[in-house]
Amino acid sequence: MSEEFKIEIVNPEKSFLSKEDVIEVIVPAFEGEMGILKDHISIISFLKPGIVTIRSNSGEDKFYVEDGIVEFKNNNLSLLTSTILNLKELQKNKIQDLLKEAEDESNKTEITDQSKYLADQKVEVLKSLN
Repeated sequence: MSEEFKIEIVNPEKSFLSKEDVIEVIVPAFEGEMGILKDHISIISFLKPGIVTIRSNSGEDKFYVEDGIVEFKNNNLSLLTSTILNLKELQKNKIQDLLKEAEDESNKTEITDQSKYLADQKVEVLKSLN
């Protein structure tokens, strides 16, 4: 019996990724890191800043996301996000730029608790990539 399922990642510009040989996906949900395997219960959740790890028969891919929605239903995983970057293609100076932006956002005096939480999450993830 096959252990594979399908993933599709979409951002505002295009369909970013579509794979049908996925074995496991780990997403940074607000509830915590969530591992998804074939036949997982149906879910809808929000993504927080973090790393999406996709393990498939063709290898492992990692992506940085800042926000979005994850939905799993009938062995189809959909990620909708406004910001996604392939870690294999992400250059050190781009990480530094994103980190500076997140730190500036986090240090603003006029910031909501939710915005502060998200900015701090971005800082934590981006520092771990350095």
